Amino acid sequence: MRPKESNSTGERTISDVTTRVGTATSEKPSENRTDRVTIDQLYSEIQATLPDAELNVRLTPEQRSEVLLSRVQSVLFDDEAFQFRESLVKQNLDEILLLLVAHRSADTHGKGLMTDLVTVFDTHLSPGTVYPRLHDLESDGYLDVQELVRTKEYQVAHTDALVERITAAMEQHLALGLFFRAALDDLD
Repeated sequence: MRPKESNSTGERTISDVTTRVGTATSEKPSENRTDRVTIDQLYSEIQATLPDAELNVRLTPEQRSEVLLSRVQSVLFDDEAFQFRESLVKQNLDEILLLLVAHRSADTHGKGLMTDLVTVFDTHLSPGTVYPRLHDLESDGYLDVQELVRTKEYQVAHTDALVERITAAMEQHLALGLFFRAALDDLD
């Protein structure tokens, strides 16, 4: 998978931004830099590369996560073959489940969430992997549970806690990815 280098309108792409951030990361950490790129700026650049028509599509709750991920992948990669490794999805399953629950207004039960994992991430995880994580997220206070006749539906308990947890995970992944980029650039 190659990162995209340019788009059809000739605008700067995310690859330009990661190069700039990768260069900035090689600077001395003690320097007070004013040209740092924030996560919000990176995300804005991704959003800016999308056609306006795509931004105004009405989505059903079960489509929202799939479309969001598809948009990000279309900006970052030239080919359609990008696929998450199952091990990476498992390592980040708590955060993924929290976001899947947050994006749905109904059918937030285990089976529906497992279907989302297949649809959005093309990852087939067993109930023995997913259900204990949902129970842990409930025990940790991230999810509330409504017991129905034959199933449980989950809702986000505290949006602020979810945002804090997802932001921390996002920063970790971004920092690691940019370190990889800077280290590869340094090999040249």
